[in-house]
Amino acid sequence: MLDLTLIDNSWTLFIDRDGVLNHEKKNDYIRNWEEFSFYEGVTDALSMLSKVFGVIVLVTNQKGVGKGLMTVEDLTNIHQNMLQEIEAKGGRIDHIFYCPDLDNDSPNRKPNPGMAFQAKTIFPQIDFNKSLMIGNKLSDMGFGRNAGIYTVFVSTTNPETPFPHDLIDIRCADLMDFAQQLLARNGQLV
Repeated sequence: MLDLTLIDNSWTLFIDRDGVLNHEKKNDYIRNWEEFSFYEGVTDALSMLSKVFGVIVLVTNQKGVGKGLMTVEDLTNIHQNMLQEIEAKGGRIDHIFYCPDLDNDSPNRKPNPGMAFQAKTIFPQIDFNKSLMIGNKLSDMGFGRNAGIYTVFVSTTNPETPFPHDLIDIRCADLMDFAQQLLARNGQLV
């Protein structure tokens, strides 16, 4: 069980993108910056979380690139603009990993934990026992479990997902809900 009072700057936050940071397109892909729209409160939540976690890593499946529906340059442009807005509010994401692979068996495609291991090569201080994954799909929760990481499910896009669930440690309404719970449990003003 995840005890939020234990989380400090020795912990790592893994976070999904579509459906957590931004509105996702049902059965489609965010193909350019014009289609990207943050959920309300996300940049403020990331500012709050940036003060707590030592490392923050984005891990996102991006089949749209693999299918040729968008280019790596399109994805890079989305992420550069996204980071600019996050940083303008005092937040940060230390690194972005994405998996364009179409094969569900790809070691880097969530729920497989490849992107967690990539992150550990860049940030050797990452301790999976002191890490958590925030996502809106069971594949995100599976990624967390497969890497030995705690999981936080946000019910932004899949509120019908049952809880309690074997793959989910904590369930929250959205990223801000999690940030507020975390800071409240750690005795910080929200």
